[in-house]
Amino acid sequence: MTGSSAASRKALSKIASNRLQKELVEWQVNPPVGFKHKPTDNLQRWVIEVHGAPGTLYANETFQLQVDFPEHYPMEAPQVIFLSPAPKHPHIYSNGHICLDILYDSWSPAMTVSSVCISILSMLSSSTVKQPPEDNDRYVRNCKNGRSPKETRWWFHDDKV
Repeated sequence: MTGSSAASRKALSKIASNRLQKELVEWQVNPPVGFKHKPTDNLQRWVIEVHGAPGTLYANETFQLQVDFPEHYPMEAPQVIFLSPAPKHPHIYSNGHICLDILYDSWSPAMTVSSVCISILSMLSSSTVKQPPEDNDRYVRNCKNGRSPKETRWWFHDDKV
């Protein structure tokens, strides 16, 4: 887990565990189009395959998201990052960190892993350019030593990409 080792991560609360088990069952019955959950024995960390939508810059490309759930999910947002190699996108840093408001300031407990995935695919699909954020090198350099994207004070200013 970025920001802290998996060993130091607190166990899920009963509420979080029940919610995630419910979401996992729903995912298995009705998975969001363009995504595949890669089964593991760890309910607290999901790896999700993302398939670029047809007709977009990312068509026929596959990426992996890592979703780490905090002790008090869904009251607290999960940490969501792309595993390497991350897609080149103006809101995705080369270390996998994603600048998307619903992952931070605009998180709501009503959101689910599926809704987050759909938002990420929508962000990818609406992009008109394949390039990293302008401040990619500086940001990644400042994230050395495993800093979590949840420790970043994001500035959400560009919803046109």
